[in-house]
Amino acid sequence: MYTRILLAVDGSEHSERAAKEAVKLAKGSTKSQVTIVFVADYDDSKKEVLHSGSSSELDLKRRKNLQPVEDALSAGGVNYKVEILHGTPGPAIVEYANQDEFDVLVIGSRGLNSLQEMVLGSVSHKVVKRANCPVLIVK
Repeated sequence: MYTRILLAVDGSEHSERAAKEAVKLAKGSTKSQVTIVFVADYDDSKKEVLHSGSSSELDLKRRKNLQPVEDALSAGGVNYKVEILHGTPGPAIVEYANQDEFDVLVIGSRGLNSLQEMVLGSVSHKVVKRANCPVLIVK
C-alpha cells in the first residue's frame, strides 16, 4: 500500500494525467496522503517576477496552474498538501524526495524523443536516475 505519495507537477497536461494515477494509488489506503510539489524554475522565475505586480500575484498565478491537479485529487477524495519549491526542477524534486521517505514518486513524462532526451535530458529521466524511492512516470 502506498500511503506517502509524492506528485511532481508543472501545470501541464502530463501533470494532470499523473495526478489521476496518483489518485488511483492513493485509493489503496485510507491513510494515503499525496504531497504535490511544484518547482518554480529559477530561469522562469526571473521573467515571472518582472511581469507580475507582486509576489502574492505570482503565488496566485502558480496556484492557478495547479488547480486542475488539485481538482483531480479533491474529486478522488484524496488528502493532499502543496509544496512550492524553488530551483532547477530535476534536482529540486530529487532533493525533496530524498529528504523524506516517500513510498512512490509520480511524475508526468514530457514525451521527448530519444535524441532530444539524450541532448537536453528530461526532468522525469533525471528524477528516475537519482530518486531513492520508486518512480512512476505517466505518459
